[in-house]
Amino acid sequence: MTEALDVVEFLLTARVYDRHQELDENDLPPAHRSALWAEDGVPRPPQVTETAVRDATGVDDPWDAVSELMFTDRDAFAGNISLVDDDMAVDWFVDRADADRVFDNPALAFVLDDEFGVDYEASRDENRPVQADPQWIDGLLAEYFDEDDEEMLDLVEVRSPAEIEVTLDDIVLTEEQEEEMSKVAKAIEHRDYLATIGLSEIGKLLFVGPPGTGKTSTARGLAHQLDLPFVEVKLSMITSQYLGETAKNVEKVFEVAKRLSPCILFMDEFDFVATTRTGDEHNAIKRAVNTLLKSIDEVSLVNDDVLLIGATNHPDELDAAAWRRFDEILSFPRPDEQMRADILELVVRELEIASFDPQELAAETEGLTGSDLRLVLREAVLDALVEDRRELTQEDLLDAVEDFEDRDHLRNLDTLEDALDGDDDDHSHDHDAEAADHSHE
Repeated sequence: MTEALDVVEFLLTARVYDRHQELDENDLPPAHRSALWAEDGVPRPPQVTETAVRDATGVDDPWDAVSELMFTDRDAFAGNISLVDDDMAVDWFVDRADADRVFDNPALAFVLDDEFGVDYEASRDENRPVQADPQWIDGLLAEYFDEDDEEMLDLVEVRSPAEIEVTLDDIVLTEEQEEEMSKVAKAIEHRDYLATIGLSEIGKLLFVGPPGTGKTSTARGLAHQLDLPFVEVKLSMITSQYLGETAKNVEKVFEVAKRLSPCILFMDEFDFVATTRTGDEHNAIKRAVNTLLKSIDEVSLVNDDVLLIGATNHPDELDAAAWRRFDEILSFPRPDEQMRADILELVVRELEIASFDPQELAAETEGLTGSDLRLVLREAVLDALVEDRRELTQEDLLDAVEDFEDRDHLRNLDTLEDALDGDDDDHSHDHDAEAADHSHE
């Protein structure tokens, strides 16, 4: 019966959308919207093919699910399923659906609000907007960027919120981080008000902390929560092999973000700015960095609907010119013992673990980041699978911690040896260079 209800809901949604011109794509549940999407939106009338019904509902054989209902019909040649009696379909649906199902479907909430006591406006507000859909973003990119602009898109990675798997609920945040995420959400919600009071210098955050502490995951989780496209760029990647193009590449990144707004522009490896401003790099690179700082000055959450987040593992390398571009600096420290316990509870939530004690594990993992703890879990799971076990024990996790620390120690030794070898290589290169100079003379 659930499969039939899902299919009838989809058929009714398509019919309501077609007949009520005041509705738009934001009134369609995301799965329905995606299944009905054509080149530049959901057309009227929507094309309700069996494939579309299958994609929207997950029902493998949608016609089989509703073929015995008196108000449905199938055009086998065209591959369409349709309603032949709307009133009968509505009565059947109302008898079997509940208020939660209707609330999750703004189009049906629009016509069935009285029958189920749901608020259409609240339903629409809770529905994920079309701007969060992959097909909407793909269409926008196709509209704004032609073949000559393809290189511009090579500089960035664009994700729709629907494509971001991590959420803020999957991350253990500090109290300060939680407060800042709440402030950002409110700033985006009330950016029109911020514009009226002239508070435009807002919405530029810098995440600082060691690798693996959740900087990128938090930025992506925020995009998922706020239903904003996520535009990610690693600053080191915009350095063109043709140095004269590097400053143009910086400008292109900001152009992409502004065209996709409202969005989050995430700039990783922000310490790239520091190393180029203070070193002996080529003048073209320095011009690119100056262009970057100027572009940051000119972009605004309030005026451009772009939330800028920079991230760096090396805040000590940033100078005052870089620091002052951001209105908030947010620290991502290595997790303390309680945070490690909370992270462990999160990462093992899908597993069966006998005598699981996150506090004991947290006490044994000082200095490990959230990323490290996930690697520990990976090793414990794989070791158990080697023994044909899917249920873990506390001992499995403790052994995995010990193995991880041993490998980490070896990795540090390898890094030290590489550094020493590099020094030897440098000395040998120096001798070679001197010999070459003498031979040239």
